[in-house]
Amino acid sequence: MIGYALRRLLQAIPTLFVVVTLSFFLIRLAPGGPFDLERPLPPAAMENLKRLYGLDQPLIVQYGRYLLSLAKGDLGPSFSFRDLTVNDLFARGLPVSATLGSLALGLALLLGLGLGTLAAFRRGKMTDRLVGIGASLGLAVPTFVTAPLLQIVFGLGLAWLPVGDWDGGSPTHLVLPVITLALPQIAAIARLTRSALNEVLAQPHIRTLRAMGLPPWRVALQALRGALLPVLSTLGPVAAALLTGSVIVETIFGLPGIGRYFVDGALNRDYTLVMGTVVLVAVMVVAFNLIADLLAAVVDPRLRLGA
Repeated sequence: MIGYALRRLLQAIPTLFVVVTLSFFLIRLAPGGPFDLERPLPPAAMENLKRLYGLDQPLIVQYGRYLLSLAKGDLGPSFSFRDLTVNDLFARGLPVSATLGSLALGLALLLGLGLGTLAAFRRGKMTDRLVGIGASLGLAVPTFVTAPLLQIVFGLGLAWLPVGDWDGGSPTHLVLPVITLALPQIAAIARLTRSALNEVLAQPHIRTLRAMGLPPWRVALQALRGALLPVLSTLGPVAAALLTGSVIVETIFGLPGIGRYFVDGALNRDYTLVMGTVVLVAVMVVAFNLIADLLAAVVDPRLRLGA
């Protein structure tokens, strides 16, 4: 298992390098710059700013300096938040996005696996049809529609929950954004679990277990173990997307997460802030894909033996 993990880590390094390189040159070659304002700065002031941030150097020199800083864990200064570095901004926003995303991921796994299993064992019955309809709605309705609806119903109509703000991570302020983030993932995991379980339940060894008179819960556990592989294969990018924050959800609910900084960086052409967000998301995707692959190798040892 250790050798399998090391091989996957070595494979991830070129992927991260390509992502960083492409992102760096694409954002630098796009029209505009971080100091382009509606009222242009005097040429001397513009030259001083470029010299201060190293933007007067050739592009390849800027790229080399960025790689050196990145190797030290330094994401550079923010161009739009002048008194803060990108590391400072992430230190503020990442705990918010990670809290929101981890709760949404836990809820999605709990309800998605449960509903998918229930639908598979009640195949063709009303429960199966209701889960299918609910999953289709969860995937079809975007979060920018779900979030305002939840705010109107539970915040303004029933006045049970606040409609926004962070308030130091108060549980009542987390309920609506967590549900909004989790709903599409619940639907996706439920459909995937149902489909995988139906396939596993039709296999000979499951029919043999039933014929031997094993309790239904033991049969369900055996079948679920075989159905987990497709779910685990999607867990990496899903977990990374949730834990690094959702731009739409954080904006609608007024949460100070990483999503807000990414939007500000993109609008203000803040090179280092956008690059920092790209690097963070890429690292999270690689890390969670690795964790998902390791979990899949534990569930099915043939994967690591084949690797």
